[in-house]
Amino acid sequence: MSGWPDRRFLALSGSRLPIVQAPMAGASGVALAVAAMKGGAVGSLPCAMLTPDEVRAQVAAVRAQAEGPLNLNFFCHEMPDEVDDAEWQALLQPLYDAAGVKAGSGRGPVRRPFGEAMAAVVEEVRPDLVSFHFGLPEERLLERVRRTGARLIGNATTLAEARALAARGVDAIIAQGWEAGGHAGRFLADPPDEQMGLMALLPQVVDAVDVPVIAAGGIGDARGIAAAFMLGASAVQLGTAWLHCPESLVGAAHRAGLAGEEAEHTAFTNLYSGGLARGLPTPLTEALGPIREEAPPFPLAGDALAPLGLRPHWAGQAARLGSAEGAQALTERLGREALALLSGKA
Repeated sequence: MSGWPDRRFLALSGSRLPIVQAPMAGASGVALAVAAMKGGAVGSLPCAMLTPDEVRAQVAAVRAQAEGPLNLNFFCHEMPDEVDDAEWQALLQPLYDAAGVKAGSGRGPVRRPFGEAMAAVVEEVRPDLVSFHFGLPEERLLERVRRTGARLIGNATTLAEARALAARGVDAIIAQGWEAGGHAGRFLADPPDEQMGLMALLPQVVDAVDVPVIAAGGIGDARGIAAAFMLGASAVQLGTAWLHCPESLVGAAHRAGLAGEEAEHTAFTNLYSGGLARGLPTPLTEALGPIREEAPPFPLAGDALAPLGLRPHWAGQAARLGSAEGAQALTERLGREALALLSGKA
C-alpha cells in the first residue's frame, strides 16, 4: 500500500500497514495477533505474564496461522522487595467478608521482568520485533536480543524517556500519551501528573529523536491514525480499538463497558497491580476510589485481590470509538480509511 507520508516503519518492520496491534496482557493472545497480521498490521503477543514454554507455544501457534511481522512484548520493571500488605488487606477485608473468602488464599497474576530465560526464548523463536515496557533490560540482555536480528522498540511517556531510549540504540520508539489504556510505561522519575497527552508529546518526540516514532494513546479510528501521521508519526499502535473484536479475550462485563457510558469515564488506578494503569470504572474502583496509598508497589497489589477474582477493565480514552467487527476486517478498514484521509480522497 503506497501513499503513507512516512514509510520508515514499513521498511523497518516489513508490515503492509504502519499499524501495531498493542500487546495487552489478559486481553489479547494468539487469535487477535493472527487476525491483525492477516489484516496487514504487526501482530503482538504480551509475554510478561507468560512462562517461557507458553511464549514458545503461542509463537508457534501464530506462525502456523499467519504470515507477517510478529512482535513479542516484555516488561522491564524491577521487582520490589516483599512488603507488609496488612493495611492493604485490611482495606479489602469488607470485600473478603462479602465474598465469603479469606485473605491470602490466592496469588495474583505474576508480571515477570525480562531476564535470562526470556532472552533464551527470543534467541530460539527469533521474532521480527521485540518491544519493552518500563524501560529496557540491562545491556547484555538487550545485546542478546539485538543479535537475533529482531528490531527493538522502546516505550516513552516523556521526552526524557524518548531520548534515553534513543541513546540505548532502539530501532523505534512508542510515544505513549496520557490517553492510552493499560499501564503507563513510565520508567524515569518524572511526576505522573506531568505526562503529556499524545498531541503534545508526539511531535516533540519526533523532533527529538532520529528513529521512527509510533504513536499510542487515544487513537480509536482512521481520523486518529491520520492525525498521528500529520504530527510526524511513522506508525500507530492501537489497543482498545481491538478489545471490541470477537478475537479479544475480555469478558462480557468489560466488553459491555467498552460500548457504554462507562467508556467515557476511564481513569488511572493503582488498585489492580500497584502501578498506574488506565481503565473503565469497576466495582473495585467504585468502592475504594481509583488510587489508594495502601496498595503495595507494582506488581504486588494483585496478590491480595486474587481470592476475590476481580479483574481490571483496561481501556483508553477513545474506547467509545470502537466497533465489534472482526479484527482482520477492522485492521483492513482502518488502513484503507486512514490512507484515504491522508491522500485527500475521503
